[in-house]
Amino acid sequence: TLVSTNDLAWAEAQEGCPEGTLVVAEEQTGGKGRLGRSWHSPYGQGLFFSLVLRPLVNPQEVARVTMLAAVAIASAIDKVTGLNAGIKWPNDLLVDGKKVSGILAEMQGEQDRVNFLIMGVGINVNHELNDFPEELQPVATSLKLAGGRQVERVRLLQACLESFEQWYFLWLEQGFAPVLARWKELSVTLNRAVRASTLKKTWEGWAQDVDEDGALLLRLPNGELQRLATGEVSLRVK
Repeated sequence: TLVSTNDLAWAEAQEGCPEGTLVVAEEQTGGKGRLGRSWHSPYGQGLFFSLVLRPLVNPQEVARVTMLAAVAIASAIDKVTGLNAGIKWPNDLLVDGKKVSGILAEMQGEQDRVNFLIMGVGINVNHELNDFPEELQPVATSLKLAGGRQVERVRLLQACLESFEQWYFLWLEQGFAPVLARWKELSVTLNRAVRASTLKKTWEGWAQDVDEDGALLLRLPNGELQRLATGEVSLRVK
């Protein structure tokens, strides 16, 4: 049991641990999600892990790593369970329209280089519906709930690491284009009406594309194109 796998991975990275160092927990008491949210991490039900990465890239490219991770995790889920996980921009994974996995990247760096990057992943694996807090039950699911059978977590972790390694080295060798192409194939955000929010503002519009940096290009009702480098989207505009 850890407070957060990202926190321990961060401490290890500061001590100089090698790239690829993995932290895995059975349970998190303070699991972290994007935008300051928490990640529900009950004992023995999910997969909660963090990887230490040391890519030779500038900080502006970190968003690409989280999108790469989403592609890799979706591929691993498909391989182990046969379930099709779609990516909601930038890196949430949905099965049957409900969230099954989230990815959180935390970075230490300078203006022109990344010292280290912690990539944290949470996957709802064998949760029953009542394992989720009441407020999450309408919007969250697990691989077991979606697929109707128990999933071996060690096998899934192995598949996630193998898939991530393949995509990570592909990115370092060939650039972001092949990753982005696959991300777009798996996207459940593009070519539909969405509501997009940052910490300061909310827009409604049409999710037209994602640019080469991973930013969302939102076509507003007045015809303008709004570029969002960070934020989140909801897929049904009310």
